[in-house]
Amino acid sequence: MQAIFLDLDGTLADPSDGWFPALGLALKSQGVDAPSRAELGWTIGLPIFEVLEVLLGPGADIGDAVTDFYAAYMVGGVSDVLLQDDVGEMIDLFRDLEVAIYITSVLPTPVAERQAEALGLDVHVDRIFGSEISGENSDKTSLYAFALNETGHDPARCIVLGDRRHDIDGARNNDIPTIGALWGFAEPEELHMAEADGLAGSPEDVVEIAADLMGLELE
Repeated sequence: MQAIFLDLDGTLADPSDGWFPALGLALKSQGVDAPSRAELGWTIGLPIFEVLEVLLGPGADIGDAVTDFYAAYMVGGVSDVLLQDDVGEMIDLFRDLEVAIYITSVLPTPVAERQAEALGLDVHVDRIFGSEISGENSDKTSLYAFALNETGHDPARCIVLGDRRHDIDGARNNDIPTIGALWGFAEPEELHMAEADGLAGSPEDVVEIAADLMGLELE
C-alpha cells in the first residue's frame, strides 16, 4: 500500500495565532523579550528545543522554557490554529485513491493529536506521529524512521509533504520521495535548495504531483 506523510504546522495548519504568544511567554519566563512575529516566522515547524536554543542562547534553561511553551500552547494556542486552505479536499482525494495518510509532526504526540482534533483532521488520517516530551523523535529523520518502522511501509512507495527543509532532508535520509509545500512558512528558496522531488504551489497541486511520483492513475 502507498502512503503519504503530511507535515502539520505550516503544511496542513497555520499555528501563528497560538504559536507566537506561547513562544513569547516561554521567552518572558527566561527574562527575554520576544522579537516581533515577522522576526519569528522562521520558528514555525521547527523543533521547539532548537528554536529556544537559538533565541535564548548558551546557558539558558531550555527544559523549563520548553515546559512553559507547551503549557501555554495547550491552554489556548491549540484552539487558535487555523486549517490551511484546501487541505481537507486534498486529504479526501488521497483517501479516494486508497493511499494511507499519516500526520508527522515534531510537536509531542499529545500536542499534535490535540491540534489535529481541533482542526477536524484526526478522523481523516490513519495515525498521527509526533515526538516525545523528552525530545526523542523531535527531528524529522528519526521521526520518519520511526513512522516507517511502525507502519511497515516501503519508503519507495511513500511521499513526504512538508514546507521546511528539515522535512525534505529527513525524508531523503529515509529514502522517501518528497514534495515541498510552497504555501508554508519557508522562503521559496529554502525548498528549492533542499531539492524536493516536486514543488506544489497549493494543496490542489499535491495530488497530481504525488500521483506522478507514485505511479497512481487519477480519474
